[in-house]
Amino acid sequence: MNHYLTVLKMYAVVNGRCRRKTFWLFLLFSTLISLACSAADELFGLKIHADQGLLSLIYSIAVLIPSVAVGVRRLHDLNRSGWWLLIMLIPLLGTLLLLIYFCLRGTVGPNRFGPDPLDNAALAP
Repeated sequence: MNHYLTVLKMYAVVNGRCRRKTFWLFLLFSTLISLACSAADELFGLKIHADQGLLSLIYSIAVLIPSVAVGVRRLHDLNRSGWWLLIMLIPLLGTLLLLIYFCLRGTVGPNRFGPDPLDNAALAP
């Protein structure tokens, strides 16, 4: 849960790097909250469209910017530009490639986007 809150605290920060653990835990908690919102929409009859409920829509809008920002920082950890997120626009192949990238270990040591988030000595004041 701490990793989820860390991402939300850095709401629109696209500078720096994000380690795999932080990225995947944010995605896990976000998915679980989204499922809970969908269940609440069904339970309370809050459907506003065929497949979309009110709570789900509000949550989706609320985490849109943090989701993009954490994706950009994850790509920075791989020493890739955040513009690589746009490869998702290529159906299936783009999403698959991003999934592979997000699973890879980040650059060891500092790269052009900042210090290694796994190197605690480099992050100490």
